[in-house]
Amino acid sequence: MTLISLRRARVRHGPLEALHGLTLAAPGPGLTVLLGRNGSGRTTALRALAGTVPLSGGAVVWDGSDITRTSAHERARRGLLLVPERRAVFGALTVRENLELAAPDLSRALDAYPALEPLLPRRAGTLSGGEQRMLALSRALSARSRVVLVDEPAQGMSPAVAARTYELLGGLDACVVVAEQRLPPGLREVPGVLVYELRRGALAFGGEAVELA
Repeated sequence: MTLISLRRARVRHGPLEALHGLTLAAPGPGLTVLLGRNGSGRTTALRALAGTVPLSGGAVVWDGSDITRTSAHERARRGLLLVPERRAVFGALTVRENLELAAPDLSRALDAYPALEPLLPRRAGTLSGGEQRMLALSRALSARSRVVLVDEPAQGMSPAVAARTYELLGGLDACVVVAEQRLPPGLREVPGVLVYELRRGALAFGGEAVELA
């Protein structure tokens, strides 16, 4: 069992506070969803877990150890992977080269998203938004990380591919935390999916998806 959490976390952007003492915990294997509109703090919470924004108060705890002062690079080395909403692929590299950065064997990535196979020779920067999300997610699925953090995983995808994406994320042997504006319909009746709804940097709801539905 892996557990990563924020404890009374505060994050400031200049004079503004983006997180106001936020506490939440994401267990794994399992799927946790951070919900909220733009400006709610969901992306900031994800980045605080990853270590790409510093806390001004509180702590980040991973498997009982305080990692608040641990760099993002060291967290990644220990098995934490962040897929940001933007700039999640290396645009100057080909699709094949992007995938090989995660794993030399491409079979797992192409099994997840067969539509990527004919795109292997193309530069990632020429792909559509949905294709870039598939590429970024396929790298995450191949990396075998312990904690996977994804900001809006299904952005730009068709409903069928989005559903497939959540099926793949839910099947990972990892602690998976995603940030979304709305709860994906396919998760509303799935037992065990945790949901935290954020409003203006504070917690408005915490519980299972079936309770929110």
